Amino acid sequence: MSTSEAATALDPVDTEKYPLTEPGGAAWREIVDRTRAELREVGCSVLKDFIRPESQGILRAECAALAPHAHGEVERVNAYNIALDTPLPDGHPGRTVMERGNAFVARDRIPATAIIQQLYTWPVFQRFVADCFGLLELHELADPLAGLTINIIAPGRAHPWHFDTNEFTVSLLTQESDGGGRFEYCPNIRSATSENLDDVRAVLAGESASVLRLDLRPGDLQLFRGRYSLHRVNTVEGAVARHSAIFAYSERPGVIGAPERTRQLFGRILPEHLAEAVRGDELLD
Repeated sequence: MSTSEAATALDPVDTEKYPLTEPGGAAWREIVDRTRAELREVGCSVLKDFIRPESQGILRAECAALAPHAHGEVERVNAYNIALDTPLPDGHPGRTVMERGNAFVARDRIPATAIIQQLYTWPVFQRFVADCFGLLELHELADPLAGLTINIIAPGRAHPWHFDTNEFTVSLLTQESDGGGRFEYCPNIRSATSENLDDVRAVLAGESASVLRLDLRPGDLQLFRGRYSLHRVNTVEGAVARHSAIFAYSERPGVIGAPERTRQLFGRILPEHLAEAVRGDELLD
């Protein structure tokens, strides 16, 4: 990224609150240490007004203009986003079927000039995110559709309980709904070596007290361990859709989504999805 491109990526960020202009400095470390502590304690950290208030309208308009490109199809899914006819034993939480009504704008529909594309690819932002997660480095997903997306949830729709393909998810609320649309999650309900099916089953049945809830506002940056934390956005109410940009990174280079999940989310697959993909673990999905 050139100096001018870096300046463009930096412009919308409130660098007084979040010192991305001073990588590794004292103020940087203070934010990183606080974020790491919140991730350890509750599996999630929210950086309020990461985007300057005066830039939030531009951010909203850019993402709203791309909303018509979203693949939107109400589907019956499970928490693992695997085929519903996958052979699973009785009582397995993957046999719980839910309705998914959200839609995704794929990365290849988002122009390079958009604020979210500039942020996603900006090396300093990537270093900041890696530092917050305690990683030496992270990588953009190699998936040409799923690396950067806009999640559109129309009134009356929801994004039901699910796990993410990537270990670490960063999201930015760009448009708030009139009501509903609350983010709910169960931190670290599974691990890289254990599905913890009983705990997942309890959440899907509404019998768990482990669910945490967040009230997010436009411009808020959310850092989250979505691979191991079951999460959802509940039903959007009112007349305004909920929009959020999702920045997907991984510890490993070359991570690409599975074909079945890609078809569900984007309505299409590309040749990259048919190649043998890099996987970070042996979880169901």
